[in-house]
Amino acid sequence: MDWTLTAALVLAVGVLVLRWRRPAWYWLVFGIAFAVVRVLVRYRSVMEACGLTVPPPRWRLALARTVGRPVPGPWPPRILWVRPIRTGLVLRLKMRPGQDAFDFAASSDRLRHSFTMHGVVSREIRSGVVELAMTGYDVLRRVQMPPRLERNERDGLRVPVALRADGSVHYRDYRQVPHALNLGATQSGKSVYQRRLVTELAALDVALVGIDCKEGVELAPLARRFSALADNPDDAAELLDALVTRMADTYRIIRREQRISADVPDAEITADIWGLPEYLRPVPVVLLVDEVAELALFTTKEEEKRRDRIVTALVRLAQLGRAAGIYVEICGQRFGSDLGKGITMLRAQLTGRVAHRVNDEASAKMAFGDISPDAVLAAIQIPEDRPGMAVAGDSSGGWVRTRTPYTSLRQAVAACNAHAWRTPELPELAQFRPALPPLRTCKVPAPAPA
Repeated sequence: MDWTLTAALVLAVGVLVLRWRRPAWYWLVFGIAFAVVRVLVRYRSVMEACGLTVPPPRWRLALARTVGRPVPGPWPPRILWVRPIRTGLVLRLKMRPGQDAFDFAASSDRLRHSFTMHGVVSREIRSGVVELAMTGYDVLRRVQMPPRLERNERDGLRVPVALRADGSVHYRDYRQVPHALNLGATQSGKSVYQRRLVTELAALDVALVGIDCKEGVELAPLARRFSALADNPDDAAELLDALVTRMADTYRIIRREQRISADVPDAEITADIWGLPEYLRPVPVVLLVDEVAELALFTTKEEEKRRDRIVTALVRLAQLGRAAGIYVEICGQRFGSDLGKGITMLRAQLTGRVAHRVNDEASAKMAFGDISPDAVLAAIQIPEDRPGMAVAGDSSGGWVRTRTPYTSLRQAVAACNAHAWRTPELPELAQFRPALPPLRTCKVPAPAPA
């Protein structure tokens, strides 16, 4: 008896330690079974307590009165299936007549507490069907990307950058969201997010162009994978003008190859580079701007003229660059009207929004004020001890919590050096190509004689 009690106590302590130190392992071994039983047992009472039930139909009430049976209770949504996943459960429900998907989204926090889960996210699958994605533990505490990630090999412009709060992977799709804004205070993880982007893009057939007015301290170590790099506002102005010229030349190629006539198939008519033949298609360009405020600040008349020139070029690239295969990624600590005229026009073209920890509510409103008030509240609640955590959204109003896996500068440099042979040479930007010495190979020392 003593040995049985001791073994049970040791097992209980081991389970608690496993839940604390390795929550993912605990979830796969014990948590899934406990959660499924808990959800199925509590389901009817939880739905009724959260106001997610409907009165029974009249024919059921009439039938109960006719046969003398008890009056049936409220009807909860019908469970279509419960599917365990690596980070939680997915519960798909068939709504009853009169219910709305918004009711489930509004009750997500109550469902989280009632089912004793870490998080619940509701989304509508189709008319009459909603899906509750439940996470069993805090997946953003220790970010571990899945071993298998979806990659778009066809166009190579969809890269995984972070992990979402529901356990799914957050992708940066340049074909779907051409331009984006990345905000965050110092030490919030903004630079790590940028490194992750460069690391993933380095392995693709794409030209990287960088503007880093901090003397290049962030992007210069990655310069072997960059087709052009500017480290001061004067060079940035020239570089942006060259990109605008490239954009105009690309549009001339597209216009020349359209050849719209009655005998041309519809599939061959295009208004962007992706409909061109591969031998004519220009390489897509991703422009990364670090600390955009350094491009917008000025103290003299000459600097003001340069600033207007830079902002005008950025607005043109953001408005017209998508069809020419030029995508803009802007990073900064603040991005509001206090940076001068033209900034709000530029922000209106940045569909994707990522806000890391910010120091004031006004900074969060610069990213999500015109999109979702809930996203603003979520951005200012990011704790300081979780660098890399952010709120990602777009102009549709949808938003999610994400966290970028830590990518050191050495890891990013190694990825850029390994894929340096992919760096395309752009004739328009040849003068901005970083001049770098050849890579040095490390000699492996011979083993000492025995």
